[in-house]
Amino acid sequence: MVELDIQIPSAFDPFADAEDLGAIGAKEYVHIRIQQRNGKKSLTTVQGLKKEFNYEKILKNLKKEFCCNGNVVQDKELGKVVQLQGDQRKNVSQFLIGAGIVKKDQIKIHGF
Repeated sequence: MVELDIQIPSAFDPFADAEDLGAIGAKEYVHIRIQQRNGKKSLTTVQGLKKEFNYEKILKNLKKEFCCNGNVVQDKELGKVVQLQGDQRKNVSQFLIGAGIVKKDQIKIHGF
């Protein structure tokens, strides 16, 4: 029997360092949802913004731009969530893309 001096490489995981590089698999999404209150009233919530952003400053600009009221709510599981009055899903997504806060492929819009 002949012995070969070949080393078999160990298992290579191509996605092992994907989270460090900010690659496609490590993408964090910004979720924009609508919640029905009572009657025609509704809330738009924005969740998943990076923690280094100033939520109060973003909220102030959103309120001024769309002529609505809103606030920032601290949630135990979700972290900080921005709430706005009314159905502002499209407006908020266009604002976040235009301001350079997130990219278009990082936004998920939920709702009816």
